Parts: sequence; C-alpha cells; structure tokens
Amino acid sequence: MAFEGLSEKLSAAFKRLRNKGKLTESDVKSAMREVRMALLEADVNYKVAKDFTAKVTERAVGSDVMESLTPAQMVIKIVNEELTALMGSEETRIRFATKPPTIIMMCGLQGSGKTTHSAKLAKMLKKQGHRPLLVACDIYRPAAIEQLKVVGGQAGAAVFEMGQENPVNIAKAAVRHAKDYGNDIVILDTAGRLHIDEKLMNELKEIKGEVGPDEILLVVDSMTGQDAVNVAKSFDELLDISGVILTKLDGDTRGGAALSVRAVTGKPIKFAGIGEKLDDLEVFHPDRMASRILGMGDVLTLIEDAENRLDQKKAEEMAKKFQQNKFDMNDLYEQMQQIKKMGSIKNILSKIPGIGKQVRDLDFDEKQMDRVAAMILSMTLEERENPKIINPSRKKRIAAGSGMKVEDVNRLMKQFEEMQQFMKGMNARDKRGRRKRLPGLGGMPMNPSMLHGQGDNKRKKS
Repeated sequence: MAFEGLSEKLSAAFKRLRNKGKLTESDVKSAMREVRMALLEADVNYKVAKDFTAKVTERAVGSDVMESLTPAQMVIKIVNEELTALMGSEETRIRFATKPPTIIMMCGLQGSGKTTHSAKLAKMLKKQGHRPLLVACDIYRPAAIEQLKVVGGQAGAAVFEMGQENPVNIAKAAVRHAKDYGNDIVILDTAGRLHIDEKLMNELKEIKGEVGPDEILLVVDSMTGQDAVNVAKSFDELLDISGVILTKLDGDTRGGAALSVRAVTGKPIKFAGIGEKLDDLEVFHPDRMASRILGMGDVLTLIEDAENRLDQKKAEEMAKKFQQNKFDMNDLYEQMQQIKKMGSIKNILSKIPGIGKQVRDLDFDEKQMDRVAAMILSMTLEERENPKIINPSRKKRIAAGSGMKVEDVNRLMKQFEEMQQFMKGMNARDKRGRRKRLPGLGGMPMNPSMLHGQGDNKRKKS
C-alpha cells in the first residue's frame, strides 16, 4: 500500500510521544527529528522535509500544546494540518472553459502512464455527463495510436487520430472536430520521451501555442520519488503546467512525490491513479491523503468508491435476501464480484479508521476470492441454490473442476454455514418483535478468513 513505510515510522514516533504523558520541548524536538528522518527515507525533498518539521516544531512547542491535557494528540493534529497544507490544503478540480470545448493537454515522460490515464480521465468525465474526445498526438511511440483506440473504446470515449500527421496539425484538427460534433472536452495524448529533451518541449510548446489548452496536466510515476519531482519542476518551468496526475499510488510508493510536488512546483496534484483498471482514478484530496499517511483511514473516499462502483440495485436485492435468510452460493459469488470492483481488500480496509496497522500486519491473499469463485462456478445451479445437497462425491467433483482440494471445498462450506448463522443472528428479533442488530459493516457477511490464502496449496509457511 502507498506510504506504508512512512506511516509505520510516523506511528512509532507518535506512540513514543503518547507514552510520555506531559511533553517537554525536548520531547517534541526529538519526535520531529524522527519525523524528518522518516520523510527523507520516503524520498521527500530535503528542503521540504526540513521546512515541514520546523513549522510543526514551532507550533507544537507553544503554550497551548505543552499545557494541554492531551499534548501528544495536539502534536498529531498539527502534523495532520501541516501535511494537508503541504499537499495543497484542498482538492483542485479541472477548470472548464466558459465556451466549450475544454482542452486538456496530457504530458509526461514515456512510460509514465499518460495514454492509460488519458482514458481514465475520459471515463471519469463521461460519468459526469461530459462528451470527451481523446486525441492521438503521439506519432512516435510504436502502437501508441492503437493503444489509445483500445483504452478509449474501453472507456466509451471517441478517439480522433490522423496517423503520422504533424502533432500540432492533429491537435488543431481535433479541436475543430470537437466543435463540429459536440464534444465538450478534448484530451490531447501527447508524445513522451525517455528523458526531457529540446525536441519534445518545442513540440509541446507549439501545441500549447496553437490550441491554448485550459489545462496542462503532467502525468508522473509516484514510484520514482524525487525523480518525479524533478520531472515536474522541469515541465513546469517550460510549459507552466496547471496540475499533476500521480500514478501508482496503490503500489509500494514511499510518498516522496506526493509530499514534495506541490511544495517544489507550486502546482496542485489534481488526480491520483490507484490501480490498473480504467475506474482506478480518483480526485486527489490532500486532507484525506494526510489522514491515510497518519493511519487515520479515509472513510469519505471509501463511501465514494462504494457509491461509484457498486450496483445500487443489486445491493438492495442482496439486502432483501439477507433479511429473508435466502443468501445462497450465487449471492456469495455476486458479492465477491462487487467487492472486487472497489479494488484490493487491503486497500479497502486501510481506509477504515483504527485498523490501518492491523491491515498492514495481515497476510491477505488477494487471489483467494478467485479460488472461491472457481469452486462456486464448478457447482451445478442446484448446488449453488441449495448447498446442503453437496455430499462427499459432489465435493470431490467440485474440487477437481476448480483445481482445488476437497479440504478447500469443505472449508468453503463451513464458512458459508457461518455466514448463514451470522445472518440469522442479524435477523433475530427480541421479545418486542424488534430486529436485533449486530455491530459490523452494514451486515456484510463476507468472512475475512476467506482472504487469508487458506486455499493456496503453494503458499509459503510463516
């Protein structure tokens, strides 16, 4: 998960502060030294890390904090506020043109994910009711035009291309096409290079001069740390970018780019790529990201993910089945497919406050849901609707059909029975006829033990 190493080191520093009870100035400065080292190890720009800890120290040694009944909590609050300020205080949205089309120029080095994120942005904007047009301005990279057609088709967005024509002419023609055909947003997928060179920048500056983009978004790979910041600085100096899209924030990124880009360039991070799917793009919220870094979760983003990615009608149908105790193997399969739409289990749970550390310590096997799905799909329709009829011979057939062992099928059956017991408890009524409610995530019956790789016969021993 993103920022995992940084989160752990910050948590350790703050834990020592909490254990102190009443704090001294020396305690605060000692903790800030640990914070500064954690930031530097996360590849945060040296000057940014130094200025950040200096600001926190200045605020934290004030009388309001030192004489507080909960000084450690006050220090953490200050760190949270300064982290948020460091990344931009509030989210920054796309600036739409007063007279369509809005022109968005995507730029970045080759391999940063520019073409894919052009399609991701198009899909996000399409969901908001816009009619985006993707434009193939990268005529140099082999198959770049074909790639844009493929991802554009997956995003449901029209793609404009003129083959190997001059990119400047392509951009101008695309804007005219958008005006004629009612596309209110034009996304220019420009060429990248392995490194910044004069030819690349001259071409980008010429496109900018001819079409006058409303937004110039730089796509940078967050895994590259300080290099990403240096790239952003160079592009900003030559093109005056309006914002940044950080990719691969779902990976084991150290966080240096996210925490340094705004401070070094003065330009906001507008979007974050959080996975490989075209839906895996989210608006960058500095306050929510600061909460994630400090292990406080991110419930708002979790709710938005659920609203945007889950089928509301199916969720309502599932809720009715829960209430009627009619949950079967088909429903379990459908529920797993819905959960997969929201991304990795670890990423989902990391957004829930208070369990960040526990999630980091758990050994979730993300492929285990696929194994469970394989077993369910190896059942007959009758077996899925009425699992009680699954006898030993049927279990043997299901195991063979899914490439699993009979023990794995037995485990699935046992966990399914536990879910049914859970739902009976959820729907139990007290003496007054009122339904009893158990604490949990809305009565979701997914059993966490299903995700610990129990069906993986090749997993390593701990």
